[in-house]
Amino acid sequence: MHITSISGSPSERSRSAWLTQFALTRLEGVATRSEHIAVRELPAGALLNADAQDPAIARAIDALSGAGLVIVGTPIYKAAYSGLLKVFLDLLPPDALRGKTVLPLATGGSPAHLLALDYALKPVLSALGARYVLDGVFATDAQLQRHEAGGYVPDPDLLARLDRALQPLLPAARMRSAAEPFDCRR
Repeated sequence: MHITSISGSPSERSRSAWLTQFALTRLEGVATRSEHIAVRELPAGALLNADAQDPAIARAIDALSGAGLVIVGTPIYKAAYSGLLKVFLDLLPPDALRGKTVLPLATGGSPAHLLALDYALKPVLSALGARYVLDGVFATDAQLQRHEAGGYVPDPDLLARLDRALQPLLPAARMRSAAEPFDCRR
């Protein structure tokens, strides 16, 4: 399975970027190839000018086109996904997600932003052709506590919801156990 993840966070050490990478670790051994797009690392001028011909933007779009699974992670600001993610999604061809499985992930300060996945992000994913969208996973700041060594520590409920969302992708025997240790600094 070729997996491409997209992090729409403007922050280098964000909870949503960490959660996106953590979801990839839950799929270790399943991915034949994985690529990560950190939108904040793409050239700002090219993003703002919708320059899909820029080499870095073209590589990101190409990475997405070859994926079977796309993981989209974003912080929720003011009840919507990040503007940075929106700028990138606007550059994609209309059917960029057709035939792909998509896992939406989001983080926010409180459960009050939970529905932003359903009413803000999922419609855009559908407009890009996504027809098989896995159950979205939303995490509050309290569910991802900072670890002293870096990274975050997910609470058990968040782990269970993430594993349930990923379950349709693989046999249970290949899923990493929720009790299995992980490196929280990733």
